[in-house]
Amino acid sequence: MDLNTITAVAHPATRQQLPVWTAGDAWLAGGTWLFSEPQVHLNRLIDLTDLKWPALTVSEAGLSIAATCTVAQLDALACPPEWIASPLINQCCRAFLASFKIWKTATVGGNICMSLPAGPMIALTSALDGVCTIWQADGSERKIAVTDFVTGDQRNVLASGDLLRQIDIPLAALRRRSAFRQISLTPVGRSGALLIGSIAGDGAFALTITASTQRPARLSFAKLPDADELRETILQTISDDLYHTDIHGKPMWRKHMTLRLAEQIRGELEALP
Repeated sequence: MDLNTITAVAHPATRQQLPVWTAGDAWLAGGTWLFSEPQVHLNRLIDLTDLKWPALTVSEAGLSIAATCTVAQLDALACPPEWIASPLINQCCRAFLASFKIWKTATVGGNICMSLPAGPMIALTSALDGVCTIWQADGSERKIAVTDFVTGDQRNVLASGDLLRQIDIPLAALRRRSAFRQISLTPVGRSGALLIGSIAGDGAFALTITASTQRPARLSFAKLPDADELRETILQTISDDLYHTDIHGKPMWRKHMTLRLAEQIRGELEALP
């Protein structure tokens, strides 16, 4: 869609060249949502592509994902064999309600910053203990866990002029055993519930709940719980008003699916050697 209110496009090549943020500005990375509907309140786009951030950086510390990394680039990453949680990357990429054309344009950072409950990059990075680096409008920098970055349906911690720079995934998270479950009302529909469970080397169990809830929910246990403990913890931790509602699923259905998929994940991980 043409954005006929745009009068200027800035192309900064460094952080120092980022223009002073004013009302009517918008960051442009993939632009898949930006160009999907009228944006009559905007008059300038700040194109991030000339910053040329490396899409993916593998190091001894883990994986760094640039906010401008596309879904296609992330899906194509050749992961080291010891990253036994790496199948989650492909599973979450395929949880997008999007064509291959969108994959080549849509960015990881854009999906997280849209902060939709069904955002699969939110699920992936939350489950893998992702930490966001935010370039703040005043020139400073802050770090925050992805689970805390998203605060609700299309709400997050970004203030006006703040920019998500990258998401860092620690090596320990990539080495955990994991299990993935996702469900939609229709075969290729938007996620109604997307859950990821993982077990660390010391036996600690973590369950990340997204899509069914308005913001990510992370439950941690010292060891794999039994079915009753897991169910009761979910019921006590996630109040009914936290479950999301839209045409892709009503709250009580999402709650039921959350409990059902959580038990499936627990059972799968319990059966692993």
